[in-house]
Amino acid sequence: MSMIKFYHMPWSRSSGVRWLLEELGVPYEIELMNLRAPGGAPESYRSIQPNKKVPAIDHDGTIVTERAAISIYLSEAFPEVGLAPAIADKARAAWLTWLVYSDSVFDPVVAAKSNGIDFMGGRYSYGSFDEMVANLERTLSSRPYIAGDSFTSADVQIGSGIHYAIHVLQVLPEKPVFKDYLARLQARPAYQRAAALDAELAQSLAR
Repeated sequence: MSMIKFYHMPWSRSSGVRWLLEELGVPYEIELMNLRAPGGAPESYRSIQPNKKVPAIDHDGTIVTERAAISIYLSEAFPEVGLAPAIADKARAAWLTWLVYSDSVFDPVVAAKSNGIDFMGGRYSYGSFDEMVANLERTLSSRPYIAGDSFTSADVQIGSGIHYAIHVLQVLPEKPVFKDYLARLQARPAYQRAAALDAELAQSLAR
């Protein structure tokens, strides 16, 4: 049977991929990367992820890094679950756009904001924090899920990011449209399983 090795640290950027794996319902095993240990992840991990960051996956010998790439790869490796719009589906363009946006715009501007960098704008490829917030609010005000009327793997990554930016980093405004969106996502059984498993793993590291 196919097996996925998942390089993970609980309550980190890889938590969204754990949620995705729970949505897919496929077998996976965790290779714990304790980023908070002295020196971070072991040097040997650079052969998997050159910056020693999580997440990464090894699917029967195929290595994939970066959340957008992992999300696309897994959604298409297990198409029967229905987390990726088909190529002929008009929602596919939005699905691809928002998965890449999560890594290339949302995450950089949130990270900058949380570190006290307020202005980015035209001199940076990802634009400004305020532009990102406006884009997110406008999109989620127009439809129930980030790529359209149906839940997809793009919601896993965008939803994870919104939750982290509001409740952990406390830099994203808690707008009603964001709260409603998170409530829809967090009602999903796979989200609840992933959150409980991550909490258990985080507690084991704290002992």
